[in-house]
Amino acid sequence: MSPEAPTSRAPSLILVPAVITLAVTLLRLAGELQGWSPRFFSRAPGGGGALVGISWLVLVFGAWFGWKLGRSGDSPAGLGRALGITVLALVILPGLGFAASALKMDPHATGTFAVYVVGSILALAVGLQAWPALGRTLLAYAFAARVPVALLMLLAIFGDWGTHYDVPPFPEFPAMAPLLKWFYIGFLPQLTIWIAFTVVVGSLFGIPAGALARRGRASA
Repeated sequence: MSPEAPTSRAPSLILVPAVITLAVTLLRLAGELQGWSPRFFSRAPGGGGALVGISWLVLVFGAWFGWKLGRSGDSPAGLGRALGITVLALVILPGLGFAASALKMDPHATGTFAVYVVGSILALAVGLQAWPALGRTLLAYAFAARVPVALLMLLAIFGDWGTHYDVPPFPEFPAMAPLLKWFYIGFLPQLTIWIAFTVVVGSLFGIPAGALARRGRASA
């Protein structure tokens, strides 16, 4: 089987995960609008660590994608190399945060935010090299998961819904027009930082799952 063949299955692989992710997003929105338990549906900036959310689905679906690709005959070129590249991608953003702190950059400044946006793009570019077939599948899933959130945030900000989708990330966030606010707290984070998070963290779980699936397939 050609190494590229499993990659062509990405749309079918991500369909059900994308639908589940959208359902969780809408459930989260309903819970916040209805004032359900903050433990599950927090309105706090960033989501407040609420249990109902889509971030943790990356772990599950990352492993699932890796397993399915491994069972179909694809696998990373080398387990150690793939994991090493993924870990490198994973430490880019914390590394940039440490550097920004050492340089005494204001964590709430636009320039600091730009550092994280650029860093996330770099982390994504690195992470995609670990296992390209898995990376492309996770990238497709990331956009399927995060584009609806970005659009939802646009509606929430213009409607002033009072959910975590439209709350500024910190109290000192400057007042600005709704569209510009969405650009800074919705569009940019969702389509850069969260895309990179999905690909890199998903790979961290998908690569071992794919290696196990390939080994099981070979011994069957």
